[in-house]
Amino acid sequence: MRHVQGRARRAGAVLAAVLTWAGLLAGVTGCTSDGGDVDQMLGKPPAPEDVIRVLPDDRSKGVRPDDRLLVQVRGGHLESVKVVKSQDAQEFPVPGHISKDGRRWEPVDPGLSLAAKYTIDAVAVDGQGRRSARHTTFTTYVPEERFIGYVTPENRSTVGTGMIVSLEFNREIENRAAVERAVQVTAEPAVEIRPHWFHKSRLDFRPEHYWKPGTQVTVALRLRDVEGAPGVYGLQYKTFSFTVGRHQVSVVDAAEHTMEVRRDGELLTTVPITAGAPKNTTYNGKMVVTEMLELTRMNGATVGFKKANGKSEYDIPDVPHAMRLTDSGTFLHGNYWADASIFGRSNVSHGCVGLRDVKGGGSETPAGWFFDRSLIGDVVEVVRSNDKKVAPDNGLGGWNMGWKEWKAGSAVK
Repeated sequence: MRHVQGRARRAGAVLAAVLTWAGLLAGVTGCTSDGGDVDQMLGKPPAPEDVIRVLPDDRSKGVRPDDRLLVQVRGGHLESVKVVKSQDAQEFPVPGHISKDGRRWEPVDPGLSLAAKYTIDAVAVDGQGRRSARHTTFTTYVPEERFIGYVTPENRSTVGTGMIVSLEFNREIENRAAVERAVQVTAEPAVEIRPHWFHKSRLDFRPEHYWKPGTQVTVALRLRDVEGAPGVYGLQYKTFSFTVGRHQVSVVDAAEHTMEVRRDGELLTTVPITAGAPKNTTYNGKMVVTEMLELTRMNGATVGFKKANGKSEYDIPDVPHAMRLTDSGTFLHGNYWADASIFGRSNVSHGCVGLRDVKGGGSETPAGWFFDRSLIGDVVEVVRSNDKKVAPDNGLGGWNMGWKEWKAGSAVK
């Protein structure tokens, strides 16, 4: 009988122990809303993902550029955060800062790059001095459509004082303000430089007056990942530069059939010319040399000069010393096919400015002399022609626009 009672007492003790342990577990379960668990009750550190939260989530794909990058902890503090961006087979550190309370890390630039992989390595210390480390990655959205800007003038070139920085985009730009902010044009010595949109795919920059000789101009394109139109993102992150050379402006007097060439304010020479004939007059106004060709072909049909039968009014395969002044086809060039007597006496061209030359181009002719002393970016101004003023967007004609009107063409208000 005593033997049976002893076994009953031992069984009761075991049952009480089980119930007591169950009660402890129930108490632990009741604390999970504060982040505790059985492992913590037993002194085991929590899992890193429970301590360090990272946004976007680990292994996310197609993350949008305006999504948030954030590292944070609920308790304790962040000890270190390292973020690396991998793009175009290169790695770039992502600058950021930890908040004063140590619980948050955010990047300096909140925007994410497109077509990139981000790697985050964070270390945190909890209130008990235990360290946790977490490693996560995510990749960003890869757009199907991109836009780029073609820059004038060429990188590292030396140009005349009339050069206008011009960007021609391969796509129409809807978000012009964002694109404009992403293009920076600076000069040394410093001068105010302002942008002007001519249409949805062209953005020009210039100072109020011609550049000062010797100026160094830098063009920084920060277009990568800028949304220029819905779903269309910029591709370029480049810097261009050019040097401004001596100041040369040539004035063509269509009525007098002459061109005065002035450098740094001094008259170098007066050249006899022929301008546009009465039926095909030359534009008035300031034009900038944008292209220089030792020899080129000129076919009238390409610019609208056709006979009744549809054939071109002229087709000259070897025009020497050709310097483009407008996109519409106005050139200042050498002329070997007209009689020498017309230069300085009459206007016979289809709108171009012609200087006497020889077949193949001669360095001692008026055309050769002028070509050898010219730069892309030089200004040629035509006066007293029976024609309208050249449009500001026809070539680099922006100097024909007043400063107030020019500044009004900015998309950033």
